[in-house]
Amino acid sequence: MKADFAMMGDTLAADLSGELDHHEAAGLREEIDRTMEAFRAKNLVLSFRDVTFMDSAGIGLVVGRYNTVSAAGGTLWITDCSPYIHRILEMAGVFTLAREESSKELLLRRLQLGRIERRGEEHEGEK
Repeated sequence: MKADFAMMGDTLAADLSGELDHHEAAGLREEIDRTMEAFRAKNLVLSFRDVTFMDSAGIGLVVGRYNTVSAAGGTLWITDCSPYIHRILEMAGVFTLAREESSKELLLRRLQLGRIERRGEEHEGEK
């Protein structure tokens, strides 16, 4: 499992790749948490574009990051899910916690332009 990070304002984007299973989840969790703390990120985007496998440990990683981001008043977004990953996250109820967007690039562009609401915010035209 590999993660590449990028910051935009107060939002950390993590591009995940490989298998997200119980062997990899703890290390990835620590890496994401360390990076969020180092950059003082409030919001988190997890891109699943290159994730090839995920088990319940991956669900735990997402829910744990939701708890961290939510405690800071931020928003967690999940992007770029394959049908397989989407089905797992949907069955686990993750999309009741995290916001889903089809594309990380589109989401970051919309955030940069202020055309998307974050947790607790509403923008004109998106009500």
